[in-house]
Amino acid sequence: MSSSLNGPSPTDRELRLLYEVSRRLEESLDLREVVQPVLEALARHMNMTYGTLTLLHRDTGQIQIEAAHGLTPGQSRRGRYRLGEGVTGRVIQTGETVVIPRKSESPLLLDRTGRGKRPDTAFLCVPIKIGQEVVGALSVDTPTEPEAELHDDARLLSIVASMIAQAVQLRRAAFEEQERLAEENRRLRGELRERFQPSNMIGASHEMREVYHQIAKVARTDTTVLICGETGTGKELVAQAIHYNSECADGPFVRVHCAALPEALVESELFGHVRGAFTGAVRDRKGRFEAADGGTLFLDEVGDIPPSIQVKLLRVLQEQEFERVGDTRVIRANVRVVAATHRDLTTMIANGRFREDLYYRLNVFPIYVPPLRKRVPDILPLAEHFLHVYAEQQRSRVRHFSAEVRSRLAAYPWPGNVRELENLIERAVLVCDGETIEAQHLPPALQAIADAPAESGNGLAAQIAKLEHKLITDALRTAGGNMTAAASMLQTTPRILSYKIRKLGMDPSRFQ
Repeated sequence: MSSSLNGPSPTDRELRLLYEVSRRLEESLDLREVVQPVLEALARHMNMTYGTLTLLHRDTGQIQIEAAHGLTPGQSRRGRYRLGEGVTGRVIQTGETVVIPRKSESPLLLDRTGRGKRPDTAFLCVPIKIGQEVVGALSVDTPTEPEAELHDDARLLSIVASMIAQAVQLRRAAFEEQERLAEENRRLRGELRERFQPSNMIGASHEMREVYHQIAKVARTDTTVLICGETGTGKELVAQAIHYNSECADGPFVRVHCAALPEALVESELFGHVRGAFTGAVRDRKGRFEAADGGTLFLDEVGDIPPSIQVKLLRVLQEQEFERVGDTRVIRANVRVVAATHRDLTTMIANGRFREDLYYRLNVFPIYVPPLRKRVPDILPLAEHFLHVYAEQQRSRVRHFSAEVRSRLAAYPWPGNVRELENLIERAVLVCDGETIEAQHLPPALQAIADAPAESGNGLAAQIAKLEHKLITDALRTAGGNMTAAASMLQTTPRILSYKIRKLGMDPSRFQ
C-alpha cells in the first residue's frame, strides 16, 4: 500500500478505507449485503487483485469461500479447505496472520482456486475472530512490496477483519439455523416416509403383498392411479404410500373428499374462484389443484363427482391446465392425481352417471385393496397395532386380548373393514378396566359369535381344529350357508363337511 510523494499519505488511505467499511457496516449487518462492497473497497484502497472471505462451519469442520473479488463462481467453489490445510486452513487453526511476500516461493499455498502463484504477487491472510474464537479468514493478493509495507497492509487488513466480525457472526448463526431447519425438515419428511412406506403398512397376507408390489411399481412414475376397494379398507393409506415414495414426496399431499362436498362448491374447491364469481366469493381463492402443485392430489370417492364437473376434471388430467371459477386466465399445475372409490364405476358408466373417457383416464394403473374378510391373517396383527396405539393414547393398562376374543376377531366378517376394527379396539380399550380385553368388552355383533373354538392350546390337535374352523367358516360365508357348495369349495363331500361342522360345534345357518 505504498504511496507516491505527491499522493495522499498511508494514514489518509487507511482512514478512507476504514471509513468506507464502517459506512457499509452501518447500512446492514447482513454479511451477504456488505461483504462484496467491503472487498471492492479493499480492491480500490489496497490495489488488491484478488480477495476472499472464508468461513469455518463448526458442524462439518469445512472451510469455504463465502465471498470473493476477482474469482469466477467456479473458482470460488473450488476454494475449500480443512483446518490446518494450506495458508487459509493454518490461519484459521492458529489464529495467526500469515504474510507471503512472493506467492511463487511458498509451498504452503495450495492454489485450489487456480488463480496462479505469480512471483510479483504477495498473499496476505488474517484471521477473523469473535472473542478468542477464530470463525474465518480474510485474504488478499496484492503486488509485491517491501516486507515492512506488507506487514502494514496486514495490520490494516486485521482491523477490517475485526470490523466485519460481527456481521460474520450473524451470518454464521443464520447459516447454522438454516442448516438446522433443513435437517429438521429432512427428519420430519423421513418420518412421514417411514410412516407411510408400504413395508410398514400393517398386513403380511398374500393379498396385501400384492398391493405393496403394485405401489412399488407405480410410485416412482407420474402415472395416474385409481385405488378401488370397499369403504374402510385403507385406500388413503395406499395413496399416501404412493406419494411419500414418489419423486414428488417433497411436494404437498392434498386430499379432497368428493362425497363430502356440496355439488355447488365442487368446482370452486377443485379449481378455485375469483372475487365476485358468485355470491359469497369476497376474495380470490386457490383451489385444491393449485394447492397440490408439485405434489399429489388425492381425489377420495371420485365416483361422487357431479357429471357437470367430470368433463372439467378430464381436461385437467389431459392438459394439466384449468381456469378458476369466474376467470378466463388459464392456470397450469404440475400435479400427480391419485383417485379412489368404493363404487363400481363400470356400472355407473352403463347408467350414464360417470363419463367413460374420464374413467379410462383415471384407470391407467388400478390398485385393488382387498376387504378385511379376504385377508384374515392380517386381522390380529392389525388388532394388536390398534391396541397398542389406543392404550398409549388413553393411558390405559390394557395389554392383551383373551384367547376367546382373538378367536372371535378372526371369525368376524368385518363389513366395515379396517375402520370398523379400529373403532372396535378403541371402544374395547375404553371399557376395559384390566390388562386383558375379554369377550364382554366386545360389541354385541362379536359376542353373538358362539361357535368360534377357543385357543385351548398350541398342540397339533388344537392347531388343526383352528385351521379347519377357519377354512369351513370362509367356505360357508362365501357359499351363503349352502353345504353342498361349501363342500365343493373344500373339495370334500357334504357328509364329511357335516361331520366336521358338528364336531366343531358350528351353526351353518348363520351364514345363510
